[in-house]
Amino acid sequence: MNWDDLRFLAVIGREGTMTGAARRLKVDQTTVARRLRALEESLGVPPLFERGDGRWLPTAVGARLLERVARIEEEVAGLSRLADDGAVEGVVRVTAVGTIAADWLVPRLPALYARYPGLTLELVASNDNLSVARREADIAIRLARPSSGAFLIRKLADLGLAVYRAAQAETAPGDWVCYGEALADTPEMRWLAPQLAAGRVRLASDSVSALLRACAAGIGQAVLPCFVADATPGLLRVSGPAPVVSRELWLLVHPEARRQARVAAVADWLAAACAADGAALRGDAG
Repeated sequence: MNWDDLRFLAVIGREGTMTGAARRLKVDQTTVARRLRALEESLGVPPLFERGDGRWLPTAVGARLLERVARIEEEVAGLSRLADDGAVEGVVRVTAVGTIAADWLVPRLPALYARYPGLTLELVASNDNLSVARREADIAIRLARPSSGAFLIRKLADLGLAVYRAAQAETAPGDWVCYGEALADTPEMRWLAPQLAAGRVRLASDSVSALLRACAAGIGQAVLPCFVADATPGLLRVSGPAPVVSRELWLLVHPEARRQARVAAVADWLAAACAADGAALRGDAG
C-alpha cells in the first residue's frame, strides 16, 4: 500500500467531490481518481465511495477506513508538534471568515509582529471548516461554538450586526442586499427574512465586502457587522444604537498545538486584542 494514497482518501472524504479534492491537493481530477482506484486495488476492497446527490459519499467500508485515516493524520500532526523548541517564531496558520480576517485581523498584525518579530502568519480567509485536528490550521476563529471535537475553545467576543444604508446615495425603501440561499440559515438572515417579505433583494452575495460596497452605493440596505460598517465612510446605521443581531466569536486550538510557544502566543494575543476591541466588535453605538 502507498501510504500517500491514504492522504488522497482523506481529502476526498472531506471535500465530497473529485473537483474539490483535486483543488485541495493541487492535482487534476484524473490523478485523484487514479490514486483512489490504486488504494482500493491494493486493499482488495469494494469501492470506498459512491455517487449520490452530486457528491462522493463513503460506503460502509470507506467510512470505517476514513475513521482510521483520521486517527493516523492526528498522530502524524502530533509528531510535528513535539519538535517545538519553545521559540515564539515560525509560521502559525490561522483560518477565519473573510471579514474577520481582512477587516479586523490584518490591520492589527503590525502590533503582533512588533511583539514577535520572528512570527509569520499564514492567513486563510475561509468559511470552510478547516480541521484544526489535522493541522490544516493551527488556530481557527469561528462564528459558532463547535458542537464536537477535541479542541481548546475560548470565547473571543460578541459580534454585533446592525442595519445600514447609504448616507449620500438614495436607497429605495424595501430594497436589500444580503447573503444568498447558501447562507440563509445564519442568524442575520433569519432576522432579515420577515423584512424581505415586504421588500426585494437587489443583490445576493456571500461576501461581506461586496455587500458593504453595494450598500454604500445605494443599491439596498444591509445587515452588516458593526465593527466594519461603523468605520466605513458613506454608511449610516439606521436600526438604532443596539445591534439587531449578536453573534459569538470563538477561538479553537488543538490541545497539542497550544503547547507550541508560537501558537500559544498568537492565541493569547488574539484574545487580548478582541478584549481591547470589545465595544467596537459588540457594536456599541456612541
